[in-house]
Amino acid sequence: MPNQDPVKYATAKAADTGEIIRLLGRVFSESEPPAVAVGLSFREMEQFLSLFAPEAIALGLTTIARTEEQGTPAGVLLTDDFAAPRAVDPRRISPKFLPIFAMLGTLDDQFRQGKRVSVGEYLHLFMLGVAPECAGRGIAQGLVADCLDTGLRAGYRAAVTEATGVISQRVFRKLGFTERFQISYRDFRYERREVFSSIQQHEAAILMDRLLAANSESHGV
Repeated sequence: MPNQDPVKYATAKAADTGEIIRLLGRVFSESEPPAVAVGLSFREMEQFLSLFAPEAIALGLTTIARTEEQGTPAGVLLTDDFAAPRAVDPRRISPKFLPIFAMLGTLDDQFRQGKRVSVGEYLHLFMLGVAPECAGRGIAQGLVADCLDTGLRAGYRAAVTEATGVISQRVFRKLGFTERFQISYRDFRYERREVFSSIQQHEAAILMDRLLAANSESHGV
């Protein structure tokens, strides 16, 4: 796929929900380290996203990327408000999600400690995914940059993310995010089980943040 073909970024609409669910379900079930470690299938990811994504997309903070030559999305960054996460009934999703939620919840609690986190203050960059056939084109960086611009226009003063793999961690660092807290996959226990011990090429899940000053990075980095 030629690198010069343009990539267009836009705020996701309700009509994009089905495509977003399919893309994130595919990417996360195939390659996101904790999801792969606990054995989440595409169907289980799709079930979770069908409950979570519509309300998140309705906030107008999620960015979707498309290329001229590809009908389906090239990438998406599902985004919500860090102070008001979407509630999902755990009885309606796979129990395989529980150790992931426990790990991310620990990171979030560490970040919130000593802070007053109000709605409209922290943009939460929750699920970043790029179609494998579009890898290597700077789309992940473009999604983050566009999302930060959207958050800045909406009045958010900072952004926070839980980056679970070395690629996303590299993307966020490149765009000015700073590491605040991390949890080692090797050391994490859920109900006394080493649920992430199979993860070999990624050391930790890292909570990172940055202020939303003028974003100087271009979408194509």
